[in-house]
Amino acid sequence: MNSPDPLRILLIDKDPERASQVCQALRHEGHEVIRQRPDATGLTAAVARDQPDMVIIDMDSPDRDTLENMSTLNTHAPRPIVFFADEPGDRATIHAAVKAGVSAYVVDGIQPERVRSIIDSAVAQFESFQALRTELEETRSALEDRKTIEKAKGLIMRHESCDEETAYRMLRSSAMEHSERLAVMAERVITLVERRGQGSGGSIQKAS
Repeated sequence: MNSPDPLRILLIDKDPERASQVCQALRHEGHEVIRQRPDATGLTAAVARDQPDMVIIDMDSPDRDTLENMSTLNTHAPRPIVFFADEPGDRATIHAAVKAGVSAYVVDGIQPERVRSIIDSAVAQFESFQALRTELEETRSALEDRKTIEKAKGLIMRHESCDEETAYRMLRSSAMEHSERLAVMAERVITLVERRGQGSGGSIQKAS
């Protein structure tokens, strides 16, 4: 997503006059407000239906329901959220909004001359956060895979009376034979042993 490209925007604003000003400022920068809603109720469902590139919320300050709806959206269908607050928020309020997924928190409402920089900043912040979240998820997944592989190796060593290197070769050979990731084969080995019972004996070389 590059902010110079026209964005399809879902606007949440219960004030018709204020919403009209926001729409005009956005259109001036080439963006399209595809739908306007009075509040954030059902925000995730609305985003799933309309598929906007960005959500803009304009209100006095984020209330609890709005924070919850933004958080749900950020979990299930993340996209940049810009929050225009008419009232200055305290540190706790701003922190809660950012934690809920707000990419840009702007006080004093929308100013036409600032629209471009705000949109650019929100998109950049969102993409940076998504990249960080992806990296974190990949790291967490890699650690879980490693734990699974180590556990499977331990079970093979115990049941096949072999050393760690031999256990790893057996596991890797089975994974290659079935064109599966090592961690997937390791999970299969663990499942097989759990089904048989740890004291049941018998070879687990045929985990596949």
